[in-house]
Amino acid sequence: MVPRYSRPEMTAIWSPETRLGIWFEIEAHATEALADLGVVPRAAADALWKWWATKPVIDVAAIDAIEAVTKHDVIAFLTWVAEQVGDKARYMHQGMTSSDVLDTALAIQLVRAADILIADIDKLLAVLERRAHEHKLTPTIGRSHGIHAEPVTFGLKLAQAHAEFARNRARLIAARADIATCAISGAVGTFANIDPRVEAHVAAKLGLTPEPVSTQVIPRDRHAMFFATLGVIASSIERLATEIRHLQRTEVLEAEEYFSPGQKGSSAMPHKRNPVLTENLTGLARMVRSAVMPAMENVALWHERDISHSSVERYIGPDATITLDFALARLTGVIDKLLVYPERMRKNLDRMGGLVHSQRVLLALTQAGVSREDAYALVQRNAMKVWESDGELSLLELLKADPQVTAALSVAELEDKFDLAYHFAQVDTIFERVFRS
Repeated sequence: MVPRYSRPEMTAIWSPETRLGIWFEIEAHATEALADLGVVPRAAADALWKWWATKPVIDVAAIDAIEAVTKHDVIAFLTWVAEQVGDKARYMHQGMTSSDVLDTALAIQLVRAADILIADIDKLLAVLERRAHEHKLTPTIGRSHGIHAEPVTFGLKLAQAHAEFARNRARLIAARADIATCAISGAVGTFANIDPRVEAHVAAKLGLTPEPVSTQVIPRDRHAMFFATLGVIASSIERLATEIRHLQRTEVLEAEEYFSPGQKGSSAMPHKRNPVLTENLTGLARMVRSAVMPAMENVALWHERDISHSSVERYIGPDATITLDFALARLTGVIDKLLVYPERMRKNLDRMGGLVHSQRVLLALTQAGVSREDAYALVQRNAMKVWESDGELSLLELLKADPQVTAALSVAELEDKFDLAYHFAQVDTIFERVFRS
């Protein structure tokens, strides 16, 4: 993770202290369940929780020093805890294997990360909804292939983003549920040396569900889906960021990022106001998506377990969640403070002499009895004159002067087809679909 693109709450989930604390709770809850079953003395579980109640500082350096000798992180941790708790700590980890601790702990970390990300999306959705309603009927030009198409409203652009992130929220909730599983099943997952009731107890205490069949690890298709969901969310961030970057181009300038007092856009050119935040979001989205393919490749492990996935997850778990958390917060700030220029939108909309109304004329001609092929040719030949004049000519005036057009449509009928409000008649319907809940 890069501190520049990290926020404290998410970063804390991935700290060594947090991870080792989760390990302890898994071990203590398992020992507690074993005591309930009469497998270990009750005093063993009590000793663990009594020590934990003192809020001990986990000595990461000391555990690392032990691991330097043992070359095994879980053994190093258990050894250090035993040094703190005393003789009764020998009952920890009865019938368990390292993956029981590691995989269950990772599930908890990913669940906690998902909760933060869901809250991030909720904040973004609220801002998108507010700004969408603010510009519900702000006319702007819709573009296909980067070329003027037909009128839309800026509110519709934001409503579309809201709908997309609402879908992402649903996806993330599903991914959270899918990853929230617990495995305390012992070597190769057979429960030969530990009762399944221990797994059920640990799962209940930690807000997880027992993994139905875990081999020696929790199946990595769950993790692949989780990181794939993060990748989709990152792509949605980039899509909206790219839209803003295009709208901020000098020749467009329909919207732009807030430029704060004292901010500088260029070390060389004092006039510059660059879309640095949305460009940054584009880059961050690429980094989040870079975690998806390794997560997919982690699914195919050898037999009941290998550790080829372990090093991958030590990277992508923190990096993807921390980066996405930062990106969602940054995008929320961009939309919240986005400068919108309705006058420039209207100027751009009118830039090409009314070409944006060509489809309405085409349809009107066909309804007046002209074949579609002939109607298309009539409208296009006039439209191309406007295009080649760079918008200096008026499509409406050219159509009025075309006898083949006026033979089918009156001047009043033609003028009616250039009514901008016509394009916004269903905006309320679309907004109702998006925001009705």
